[in-house]
Order: sequence, then structure tokens, then C-alpha cells
Amino acid sequence: MMKVAFAGAFAAQMAEPVRTRLALPCELVVDDEAAIVPRLSDVDVLVSMGFSAVMAEAAPRLRLVQVPGAGLDRIDRGALGPGTHLANAYGHEAGIAEYIIGAMIALTRSFGRLDARMRHGEWESQWAVGKAAPPLWPELAGKTLGILGFGHIGQALARRAAAFDMQVCAIRRQAQAEMPAGVSFVGGPERLDEVLRLADYLAVTLSLSSETRNLIAGRRLQLMKPTAFLVNVARAEIFDEGALYGALATGKLAGAALDVWYRYPTATGPTPPATQPFHELGNVIMTPHISGWTEGMLEARATLIADNIARTARGEMPINVIKPAS
Repeated sequence: MMKVAFAGAFAAQMAEPVRTRLALPCELVVDDEAAIVPRLSDVDVLVSMGFSAVMAEAAPRLRLVQVPGAGLDRIDRGALGPGTHLANAYGHEAGIAEYIIGAMIALTRSFGRLDARMRHGEWESQWAVGKAAPPLWPELAGKTLGILGFGHIGQALARRAAAFDMQVCAIRRQAQAEMPAGVSFVGGPERLDEVLRLADYLAVTLSLSSETRNLIAGRRLQLMKPTAFLVNVARAEIFDEGALYGALATGKLAGAALDVWYRYPTATGPTPPATQPFHELGNVIMTPHISGWTEGMLEARATLIADNIARTARGEMPINVIKPAS
């Protein structure tokens, strides 16, 4: 019988949905990443956002490390044994693209501030008596959306942005010659500064790596328009924390929706998500890394993970297998 371990809070959420989709008998164990280590001696498949040399040493039978998300930044790929495959999972692109569109509208139209004032009977609108009407709200139509990273999420976002009559430009690891409908260009990293200058809205969907960590710091933030809005659904560390906070606090950026953070919970109780006080800024929407936590994501990932467990049992190559680092 196959034995499958789910390690960590995120993977644990997937255990029961995966169990219901398994067509073969499996023993499932669930624990946090530290406590799972002594239980890995007879595990065939490990479902985890993180993988270390300690885990590898404890799991001599391991045939597949299945990441239940797309990011590989917590996977020590050098620790993978010669008979162990690595695979990740997508299925979150529709939900994240919808989150970005919603965040852009909420930021542009100041929904948070309007809601807070309306709850106190204050009408910040042309209907207020004895007060001047507020400035007209901008529209997404005609504005430029810059997308950093043009993989599954970036492409799903570009399709939706085109429906809002936005101009879209993007960068990825390698420039792309053929343009999808509604996309002005997809350039390589050398066009990053150009995209930052053009963008009225900047959506960040890049994976975290040594090349992208602190990719956008003081100089590059200064390239952006003071009227521009930022939406980060990738990894917080792509931005220098202090520089990002400073740009938002001083009005060098109009606002941001931040769904990824510099600190994550490691125990029960409140966990401040950053060292800088982003929570004090009225031009920031803060969400707890939930942009992709949707019904469609769960269905797609649980189905893929169950399929990869079955493929591993049959000695077949898993879906979304990651090639060894060169």
C-alpha cells in the first residue's frame, strides 16, 4: 500500500480532498513539517510546500515530492535523491486573476475608505448636501497594466484585462514574439524598467528566486508613476520591504494590494505580516495570502495530486514534473 505524507498547514488542507479522489488504497499521514520527519521512513509520496536535506535523509523510500502549489522557493532541489521526482501544481490562475482585477477596481475606486465613511453616515459623493462633489473616479479602460511574470497567472490576467479595455505589457524570463490578443509586448528582463515606467497598474506574478529577490527596490520603485497601483500576489521578497513601505507612505505610489508577506504564522495567535507598519496605511489593501484559495483551485490541485499519487504507484512520470536543476 502506498503511504502519503502531508506536511505543513497548507498541505494538510489538501489531505481530505485528495483522499476522496484516490482510486487506490493509500495510508495518509498529516503533520507539520518538523513533526513529519520521524514518520517519513516508509513514505512514498510527500506533499509539502517545503523540502529539506533532513526530510530527504529520513525518507529513503521517497519517490515523489509533490508541491501543493506553484512556488518552489522552499524546496531544496539539491536534496532530492536520484529516484525522487519533484512536481508542482497550478489550477489557481483563474482565482488569482480575478483577485487582481477586483483589487485594481477596489484601489482605484477607494472602496475601503468609502465603506468606512458610509458606515458613519458620511457621503463622499455628489449626493452630499453642502459639500463639493469629489473628483471623478478613474476607470480601468484605457489604462496600462504591466504584468511581471507571464506564466499561467499572467496570461489568465491578460485575457481578463483585455475585456476591461486595458493596454497590457509584460515581462518574462525570455521575450515572446507572438502576442496574445490585447497584449502590446512580452519582453525579457531587459524591459523591466520600461514596464515599470509605463504601468498605471503593476501586477506581480513572478516566482521567487535569487534573480527576483529584491528585484524591485528604491531605484525601480522611483521609476513608477506616483498615480500607479501595485498588486503583489507572488512573493513579498520580490520587493525590498523598507523601500516599498516608504513609497506607499510618502505617496510615491498611489496604493497597493498585498496578498503576500514577509512573515507567516508559525504558532497560534496574531502574526504581524511585516516589520514595517503597512497596517497603518490607508492606501493599502492587506489580505492573508488567499488570492488563489478558491473552489476551482482546490478541485484542480486535489485532482492533480491524486493523479500523481496513482502515477507514482504505477511507476509513471508525474504531471507537472520539474526537471532537475542544471
